[in-house]
Amino acid sequence: MSLWYAIVSMIPRHLLKQLLALARKYPIVTLLGPRQSGKTILTQLAFPNYQYVSLEDLDQREFALHDPRGFLEKYNRRVILDEIQRVPSLFSYLQTQVDMNPEAARFILTGSHQFQLNEKISQTLTGRTVILKLFPFSLAEICRRVPQLYWVSGKLTKSLEPSHTLYYYLFHGFYPRIYDKKLPPRQFYRDYLETYVTREVRELVNIGDLSKFDTFLRLLAGRTGQRVNLTSLGNDAGLSHPTIKKWLSILEASYVIHLLLPHFENFHKRLMKSPKIYFLDTGLLCYLLRIQSVDDLYHHPYLGAIFESFVFSEIYKTFSHQSEEAPLYFWQDRVGHEIDLLIDQGRVLFPIEIKASKTLIASFFKYIQSWFDLPGNKQKEGCLIYGGNEWMKRKTIQIIPWYGIS
Repeated sequence: MSLWYAIVSMIPRHLLKQLLALARKYPIVTLLGPRQSGKTILTQLAFPNYQYVSLEDLDQREFALHDPRGFLEKYNRRVILDEIQRVPSLFSYLQTQVDMNPEAARFILTGSHQFQLNEKISQTLTGRTVILKLFPFSLAEICRRVPQLYWVSGKLTKSLEPSHTLYYYLFHGFYPRIYDKKLPPRQFYRDYLETYVTREVRELVNIGDLSKFDTFLRLLAGRTGQRVNLTSLGNDAGLSHPTIKKWLSILEASYVIHLLLPHFENFHKRLMKSPKIYFLDTGLLCYLLRIQSVDDLYHHPYLGAIFESFVFSEIYKTFSHQSEEAPLYFWQDRVGHEIDLLIDQGRVLFPIEIKASKTLIASFFKYIQSWFDLPGNKQKEGCLIYGGNEWMKRKTIQIIPWYGIS
């Protein structure tokens, strides 16, 4: 597939509007996100007349590493520098360049590992760059519709059901190449893990036995939607606490997982304080759980956890693709009362309950209603996202089917 054809036929990305708007205000635009999320095609679509340089290319990387001034003399404006984390020493030279000539959108940078980039950016490019994050497709992007922001407006557009089932999307995940090239998801995720995830981890830490890392990943997949328990995870994986913390931080920096923090406003309750683990793509999650086909999901014991990861990642992507930080938390007290997801809107917290079931039952509303009733809680509206197909409302709780999530 040619680049021209890929750009013309690509699914429109919600981040494009913000990318173009912010590029008019900063000399450097930095686009971060996981490998294969579509950063290269998006930047080339947004800036079609720019030179393109991939720092994965060994010759270009060697040029940038050993003669950075010569490199930036050749590529001194209107250039896309792809996978900038491969040459972190360039940041200091970029700072000098834009201080001398702060032309808007002079350099477009992309990177796939915030662990390697955040410190360099904060040290050298503060005030000179805007940072955006691009994730794999959202369901709204695949369905070619604008994102729902129902927690802000209180209004919903009742969209049509997409062409595939919920289980299809959970199993296939949302990486663009699966949709652009009709790739078998298990083949794609096997290659993705071997080519990108494992390689990046090995570059950052010395892993002598890769089978231990594979075991760790699969154990982590079995804990998606659960609070982090380092002792349990360490016992099962045969790893020390420092090693687990290090590997978790690298996986989060590589956009494989997200550690969701609890909200600490206590409403006079004792709260749990350890974060929850979520995988940011359900296709990768299904692969790690050794799910073989779409049909396997219908009665799978992890279906609820996979669906919860799906809902979390869709809302997380909605914020990121509007160039906003996702103010997402969960709430759980020590007696088991829990709200799956809270959106912190400053004045109020918007609660979301998540249920994979296609059938609504009264007990689904128990925790969210008891949360409304907590002393001092001013919020009286929320929503329940479930695996069914009907749009409804129960008192002040909006019920949203899985396909209306974003």
